[in-house]
Amino acid sequence: MRKRVGILISGRGSNMRALIEAAKDPAYPAEIVLVVSNVADAAGLVFAADAGIAAKVIPHKQFPTREAFDEALDAALVAARVEIVCLAGFMRILSDGFARKWERRLLNIHPSLLPAYKGTRVHERVIAAGERESGCTVHFVVPELDAGPAIAQAKVRVIPGDTPEMLAARILVEEHKLYPKALAMVAEGRT
Repeated sequence: MRKRVGILISGRGSNMRALIEAAKDPAYPAEIVLVVSNVADAAGLVFAADAGIAAKVIPHKQFPTREAFDEALDAALVAARVEIVCLAGFMRILSDGFARKWERRLLNIHPSLLPAYKGTRVHERVIAAGERESGCTVHFVVPELDAGPAIAQAKVRVIPGDTPEMLAARILVEEHKLYPKALAMVAEGRT
């Protein structure tokens, strides 16, 4: 049985697209059954709907607390019988309770070789520090930001003269390859 996957997005959903494309293969161990965005005009919602995947908007601003928003997210995921949740450009920090409930079934992709460069403005910081390589990490989400166990990583060389945008573009190419591989590992119980 393929594992049922929900994807949370806030924007264009390029990593979501990579996961949807991988899941088109009947031999892939996961199927994407739901895409949820906290932003009503997120471009990824159109792609998901065009791919025949249920797409739902849950605007975070309609909730008085982070926990109340996360309860609505959880209810949507449970209603769709989701077994694994993938964050793909989801620009919200999840509550401790949500992270704990979905422990070992909640994945995120981060544009650095964690544990280095947690948080935001990663590429600027990598270049400013004179690093020779960077990359991306798919990891399990835990209550502490970008601190969960790594599932898989891909390295990218930092080229002299790189701008944050140039480095980000090369890392994004690797993210699109790595995330489907990592999700497959989790869906098959190889983590």
